Amino acid sequence: MQALAIMYHDVVENGDFESSGFPGEGAHVYKLRREDFERHLDAIAAATTAVSTVAKLEGRPVLLTFDDGGVSFLHPIADLLESHGWRGHFFITTDRIGTPGFLTEAQLRELHRRGHIVGSHSRSHPTRMAALTRAELDGEWRESLARLSGVLGETVKVASVPGGYYSRDVGESAAAAGIEALFTSEPTALVAMLNGCRVLGRYVVQRGMRPEWSAGFAAGSRSHCWRQSALWKAKRVAKSLGGGKYLQLRQAVLERKG
Repeated sequence: MQALAIMYHDVVENGDFESSGFPGEGAHVYKLRREDFERHLDAIAAATTAVSTVAKLEGRPVLLTFDDGGVSFLHPIADLLESHGWRGHFFITTDRIGTPGFLTEAQLRELHRRGHIVGSHSRSHPTRMAALTRAELDGEWRESLARLSGVLGETVKVASVPGGYYSRDVGESAAAAGIEALFTSEPTALVAMLNGCRVLGRYVVQRGMRPEWSAGFAAGSRSHCWRQSALWKAKRVAKSLGGGKYLQLRQAVLERKG
């Protein structure tokens, strides 16, 4: 089984990156301006045929996913998706619900009512989720799912891993908590099974990437998908060797650029 999933974060008006989601250049690098996001959606539409709540190409679903829980999920993101007849997967950091820049409970219910899929992005958005103990992982997933299920009035069974730090322990904990579909940051179309949970990779879009990248990911273009996969593998090695120092170096570089 294969699925083409694309990962976005916030979409902001007038380049105001502080208005939605987590603050700081480390988060802002993943945020798009509204006008840029519109061009990305148009490029995806040109590469796919809209079917029901997802786009499909050659029988493979194309899933548009959004991480963190920023207030921009409702306006403008959901509005723009719906203008194409699409629905998104929106993943929420539940400790942030109702705080500045993040969705409120009422807004989450509206997003759900409009047909979008709402899932967990953990409780606290740990910096390195794979470094947590099993007990800490269980708490992150179970508490987040309980909060969201209570808000939406139905059991939540989908989630995404924050920060790109996935491991087998993270997946096993998610499956044990009742998650049936878990999205990671690994750029792959392959869908794996782990203890009854589908584990799906995603292709990430960052600020400054041209719309052709989103179209390429949606179309399963070898040149686009393989290039991101090669970069991700190199970063995975750096993360493994560098641990916390990798994150410190990354933050310093981003702040210098910002």
